[in-house]
Amino acid sequence: MRQASLLVLLLVGSACARLPEVQANDNRKPAGQLSGDTLTLRLVVQQGRWHPEAPDGPHVDAEFLAEEGGPPQVPPPLIRVPTGTIISVNIRNATADSTVWLHGLYTRPAERHDSIGVRPGESITRTFAAGQPGTYLYGANAGIVDEDNLEREQMVGAFIVDSSGATPNDRVFVMNVWGEKMKEEVDPSLPSFVSSPYSNAVTINGKSYPYTEPMEATTGDTLRWRWVNGTIRPHPMHLHGFYYTVHSRGSVRLDTAYQSGSTRSVVTEVMLPFTTMSMSWVPDRDGQWLFHCHIAFHAIASDAKLQPTRDHEHMKSGDPKEHMAGLVLGINVKPAVGWKPEERSNPRTLRLLVQEGPKLGRSPRSMAYVIDHGSSSPEPITRVGGPPLILTRGQPTDITIINQLKEPTAVHWHGLELESYSDGVAGFSGHPGRVAPRIAPSDSFTARLTMKRAGTFIYHTHINDLEQITSGLYGALIVREPRDVFDPSVDHVYVVGWDGDALNIPISLLVNGDSIMPPMTWRPGGAHRIRLINIGPATLVNVKLLKDSTLMTWKPVAKDGADLPANQAVNRPAELDVYVGETADFLFSPPQRGEYTLTFKSDDKKSVPRSQRIIVR
Repeated sequence: MRQASLLVLLLVGSACARLPEVQANDNRKPAGQLSGDTLTLRLVVQQGRWHPEAPDGPHVDAEFLAEEGGPPQVPPPLIRVPTGTIISVNIRNATADSTVWLHGLYTRPAERHDSIGVRPGESITRTFAAGQPGTYLYGANAGIVDEDNLEREQMVGAFIVDSSGATPNDRVFVMNVWGEKMKEEVDPSLPSFVSSPYSNAVTINGKSYPYTEPMEATTGDTLRWRWVNGTIRPHPMHLHGFYYTVHSRGSVRLDTAYQSGSTRSVVTEVMLPFTTMSMSWVPDRDGQWLFHCHIAFHAIASDAKLQPTRDHEHMKSGDPKEHMAGLVLGINVKPAVGWKPEERSNPRTLRLLVQEGPKLGRSPRSMAYVIDHGSSSPEPITRVGGPPLILTRGQPTDITIINQLKEPTAVHWHGLELESYSDGVAGFSGHPGRVAPRIAPSDSFTARLTMKRAGTFIYHTHINDLEQITSGLYGALIVREPRDVFDPSVDHVYVVGWDGDALNIPISLLVNGDSIMPPMTWRPGGAHRIRLINIGPATLVNVKLLKDSTLMTWKPVAKDGADLPANQAVNRPAELDVYVGETADFLFSPPQRGEYTLTFKSDDKKSVPRSQRIIVR
C-alpha cells in the first residue's frame, strides 16, 4: 500500500518536500472554458497538502483533483453548464504509482454507472452531452476504501446542469470525508466519547467547522441551495429554527424534481451516500442559526477532526468552536429594514429540572429532564429520557431549565420555529454580542418558545452531545391544536435512543427509555396515531408494524411536524427507516382484533431488535 500518500501528517513544518497547497473550493466559479455549446475542461490528479481546518493546523497529504495550471481543490473543480452543452474533459493522472478511477463523466440521466481507470502518467479524454438539468456528482478515487479503517472521498465534486437560459442564483455545497484509523493507542483513562481512534477531515466545501464559510442572509430572503453528499456515509441534514423545502433528490446517475404540490417541508432530510438535493428556505426571523449533519460523529470535535479533541472539558464548553466540528454551517440572518419580531403575551410557564440519577443499563451515566411540579423531593430517575412535553399551538410558552447537574448543559428545541436566542446552541444562538450562554451547574435559563404548528418535535441537549444524549437528555415534544386533548390511548409516542455510550458495540436501542417494551392494549375501531422519533447519536432505525408475519398498512400524515402533501398522505406498507433527528407521524386503523407487533431495528447488523406486542380488543 502507498503508505506515504495515505498517512495524516500532523506535524506542521515537516521536513518533507513541500506539496502544492489544496484550495477550499466554494463552488462559486465553474471550471473550464465554455465556448458556444462546448465546455473544454482539463483536469489533473496530483498530490497535494490539504488543511481542512486552520491554515496552520494539521494537514493531509493525499491525491486531489485540479484544473491544469491551477491549485488542487476540495471539493474538485465545479462542472456547471447549461443543458445542451457538449463537455470535452481531459484527465491526466500525475501520480507516480496509483491507478485513478473516474466516475460520473457521462450524459445524464444514465441507465447505469460507468467508471474509467487511468494509469499513472496516462491521460484520457471523454466527450459527452451534459444531458437533462439537475444536480449530480462526479469524482475520482485512488486505491481502496475500507469503511472500517480508512475513507478517501476527497475527490468527489458537483456536476450541475442548468435549464436553458437560467441564471444561477443558488449556492452549491459538497460534503467530503478523508479519514483513517490512527495507530496510536486510545487513552483508557478518557471516556470513550472523547477517545475516538479515528482521524477525520469531515468538510463542507473543503473546510470543517468552525472554518466552514459563514452564511449571511436577511429576513425575507429566499435561499436556494444545492447539496452533494460525496461520501460513503448518510447525512441527515438538520436546519435549526426553520423548515426547508426539498425540490429534488438525485444521485450520480439521475435527478428527480418534485412536481408542484409534491414538495415536502422538513427540518431534517437524510442524504444517502453519493446523493444530491436541491432545497430552498426563507428565514422570517433574525439571529444566528445552524445547518448541520445530525449524526453526532460528523459534527463534534472528538470525531470530526484530524486531531480529535481529547480534553473532556472542551466537550462541555460553552464555545461551539471547541465542542463542534465537521459538517456544520453557521448562518447569520440580519433583520430587513422595518422587520420586527412577533409580539408575545401571556405566556404559559414551565420549569424543567436537569438531574443525574443512579446508573441505568449500559449508559455510563443516567441524566434526565424532570418537570418541576413544586415538590420538595422530585421523583427518582427510573428510566432513560425525559417526559413528553405537551404544548399548544399558538400559545407562547416560557420554559425555565434549571441545571442540577455538576456540569453545564443546554437544550435545543428541535423543529420549533422560535427566536434564535432560545434555540439552545450555547455560545452561538442569538446575535453577535448577545449569545445564549451554557447553563452552568446550579444556574438556569428561560427559553421563550413559539409553536406555529401542531406536530411531533424533540427537545434534547446540544452540548457534550454524545455523553449527555446517550445518558438520557432528550424527550418528545408534542404540540397539539388548541381545542384538542392529548389522549395517550390513541396517540402513541415512540422515542428511540441508545442504551450505552456511543462506542458500545453492538448498538443497544432504547424505546421510550427502556429495552423492554411492555404489551399495550389498543381499542378497536377508529385510527391510532403513531409518532416516531429517532434521537440516537447515529444510525437509522427501521420500524415495522406486523400482524403475525404480515406487514400492515398505515397512512403517513406528517414529517418533522409538517403535514405531508395530500398525494403522499396515502396508505402504504407499514415500514419506515427513521434517521437521526427525524420524526414521522402515521395513522393506523387496526383491520381486525388480535395481536400486532411493532418492531424497531438498527442498521447495525449485531443490534438486537426491540418490539412491542399490541393487543387490539
